[in-house]
Amino acid sequence: MIALTEWTMKGTEVVNCNCNCGCPCQFSQPPTHGRCEALHFVQIETGVYGDVSLDGLRWGVLLRWPGAIHEGGGTMQAIVDERANARQRAAIESVAHGRDTEPGKLVWSVFASTISNVLPTLVKSIALDIDVAKGLASVHVPGVVDGAIEPIRNQVTGAPSRSRLVLPKGFEFTEAEIASGTSSVTGAIALEFTSTHAHLATIHWSTHGVVR
Repeated sequence: MIALTEWTMKGTEVVNCNCNCGCPCQFSQPPTHGRCEALHFVQIETGVYGDVSLDGLRWGVLLRWPGAIHEGGGTMQAIVDERANARQRAAIESVAHGRDTEPGKLVWSVFASTISNVLPTLVKSIALDIDVAKGLASVHVPGVVDGAIEPIRNQVTGAPSRSRLVLPKGFEFTEAEIASGTSSVTGAIALEFTSTHAHLATIHWSTHGVVR
């Protein structure tokens, strides 16, 4: 067995995908439009990869599959905070690509098993603001990503209509706030989402999966 580098990461995440709010993929159902597309960004509060500190850094991935995720054939591109040094960039890229993680235990290793095309990692400034409790977030990567997340709204009153998803054995999170996202992505993986599914969560990940 290949030895895995021990790592851990705590912080918050925001995801915006092309499915209707609630995302049938979370319930082992086919994606709303027959394909899966998403952006996924992480604010690390504290983290370490081997002896490399990851505290305070940001990163994300852009993802596209021609069908449901489990059917494979996906394309992904990681984006790493330009403030990271070379070792930190390599560490974050390793996590994003599902390396040094027990197979099937974490979202990144699961995704990696379905990806056929890994595009070169981008090193960019990442402006990221996530408020899980309020269901609010924004992400801006100059020339690549602009995204805004807000609570789902009551169709009659317009008031925020909060919803949470609990997955006791989830490989990404245990509990997430469900929201609505509008995002635009340009470049090798072009994406356009308007009031589609989004979720925000507090994360604690490690080499061995979600820490509960």
